[in-house]
Amino acid sequence: MASSYNDVRSTIEGRIATEMAESPSYPVSYQNVPYTPPNDSTWVSTSVRFGDNNYATLLGPSTGLNRQVGTLTVNVYSPIGVGPGANLVIAERLKDLFDRQTVNGIIFNPASGPRQVLPASPEGYFQTQTTITFEAYVE
Repeated sequence: MASSYNDVRSTIEGRIATEMAESPSYPVSYQNVPYTPPNDSTWVSTSVRFGDNNYATLLGPSTGLNRQVGTLTVNVYSPIGVGPGANLVIAERLKDLFDRQTVNGIIFNPASGPRQVLPASPEGYFQTQTTITFEAYVE
């Protein structure tokens, strides 16, 4: 069980950072952190968005748990003109970290994608996007 939204975000980003540090390694861009994409090489960006929140337990006005749902979005960027293979291998590595897993009390649903994003943003890359919804119980 996560104690806070920040615990959920930290757990997700930490898992991605650890995986992307493994060989072959790739740089990762995180929300609200300055980042300059590398020229002509592969990189990853992540986003954790929280959605609806509702009561999970009713213990009193200031106690109990809330069920928080959210979406993890992972974008993989690779050079144009080299085919989709390497990009899809990375997307699958990341999908396997979360797809139908429970990590530190965060329950991840089946992944959607990877889907090609057209036009890529930023331009100049082949971009795929994978999304995974999740639920966590926070205090």
